[in-house]
Amino acid sequence: MAKKKSKPPKSGAPLWMVTYSDLITLVLVFFILLFSMSQVDLQKFEALSQSLKNRQILDFYPSAIPLDSSSNQVDDPIDVNETDQNSEEDEKEMMKEDDSEGDRLDQLLMEVNGYIEETGLKGVVVATRTERGIVLVLPEKIIFDTGDATIIKDALPFLERISSLLVKIPNVVKVEGHTDNRKIHNVIYPSNWELSTARASSVIRYFIEKQNMDPTRFIATGYSDTRPVAPNDGPENWKKNRRVEIVIMDPAYDDKMDE
Repeated sequence: MAKKKSKPPKSGAPLWMVTYSDLITLVLVFFILLFSMSQVDLQKFEALSQSLKNRQILDFYPSAIPLDSSSNQVDDPIDVNETDQNSEEDEKEMMKEDDSEGDRLDQLLMEVNGYIEETGLKGVVVATRTERGIVLVLPEKIIFDTGDATIIKDALPFLERISSLLVKIPNVVKVEGHTDNRKIHNVIYPSNWELSTARASSVIRYFIEKQNMDPTRFIATGYSDTRPVAPNDGPENWKKNRRVEIVIMDPAYDDKMDE
């Protein structure tokens, strides 16, 4: 009986390796899917976190999800009571400063009025306290010649005394020139506007050049005949309207109200 011929072994990998390779492939695909899903979730989380941060939703209600401490820190809640207390303290401090400023102006007014009385100018030069500050009204006759803006010699002692008082406080000083309504027209002063402004500037130049005061403290203004204190109906009232006013400004006053 003839022997059966044995079949030659098949070439290639064993059958179990096919199953094993399929398993490895599936595992690889699984991890790739996990990795892909984790990337999508991270992007969504970052977008959500940024959106909430921009809307300031988390200012008082921190998220339950821990964020990156280096880039997503949540501010501490504001203590309302502490804010109110700070506001009250600031208001009290401002009131103290206002009271102190008022006391300085009142003291200065007393000194000015005392000097006016000593020099016999009471009833001629008037110093009053208004909401603007201290207002010194100097009639034309004690400081200028009619139609001129050159300070006369008799006015120098008075202005020197005023400057010695002004150096004690840092307040802004506004000097205003006023005229009556009679027309003026010459080579130097084409109108009362130029004359009133030149008179205010002359007083300021004296304080700066002769008394070495800070020029940034001064404001010169000419009002011509637009702000009379009496009707322009005769010599007596014309004299009242021709004047220079030195206003030692109260810092609390809004100078825009004069415009």
